[in-house]
Amino acid sequence: MAGPDRERAEAEALPVVEDETVDWLGNPVSCRDCAHEENRRIGLCDLGRACVNDRRGRRIERFFAANPPQADRYLDHPYFEVRTLAAKYASLFRLAPLAEDPEPEVRAMVASRLPRARLGRFVHDLDRRVRMAVARRLDGEDLVPLLADPDYAVRLAAARKAAPGLLVRVIHDEDGDIRREAARRIDEHLLTALAADEDPTVRLIVAERMRPEHLKLLAADEDLRVRFTVVERAPVEELARFLDDPDDVVRETARQRLEAEGDR
Repeated sequence: MAGPDRERAEAEALPVVEDETVDWLGNPVSCRDCAHEENRRIGLCDLGRACVNDRRGRRIERFFAANPPQADRYLDHPYFEVRTLAAKYASLFRLAPLAEDPEPEVRAMVASRLPRARLGRFVHDLDRRVRMAVARRLDGEDLVPLLADPDYAVRLAAARKAAPGLLVRVIHDEDGDIRREAARRIDEHLLTALAADEDPTVRLIVAERMRPEHLKLLAADEDLRVRFTVVERAPVEELARFLDDPDDVVRETARQRLEAEGDR
């Protein structure tokens, strides 16, 4: 094992003790040998709470949050957590070399900060965390490759960011979460394409959004929730068919709506 896999394994193999102050290799951390003594004196670092030499991510981040000018100095640190958090606070002009970092968390952080025009290189990154970070940043047609990504989490992140007009590309996605996202936001006139979806929760969203005159497509749906939504929203002239529905709640809702219409 070498490179980032080794450094991650070494850090994660160490037992976690809430109040410990050890570095990423398990060695005790001491302010005596720290290069940031001046920072400590003026309250910009605090052993056990905000320390760049600690192995705990939240302590490292507190250090950089209080000392952002120091971040540039740590972009080549051997511990991936330090590099990742340094990249969060470092100058944008220093991030380009980290686009090739062996650790995906570092690359994902870089992708979350670089200008959108420079994100193309990350669209086909080998790690899904990086591609997800890219999906959250891109817009428009730039998202198209990520809507067809082999990983469902990347496709979902892209679908959540995509404009409604692009969601037609995922209406037949194999993952229900992604089709539900399409059903929630796709242009209304395209909802009929999801009316026969195999997942009743997708069809339920369609029934909630579809134009009333199109709800007849779902009138005989096998799912009670879908039929109930249809009978609540369908035009009155379509309600008679529900008086013989196998479910009493659907029948009663149809009857009440018809009676209310007759009393007008």
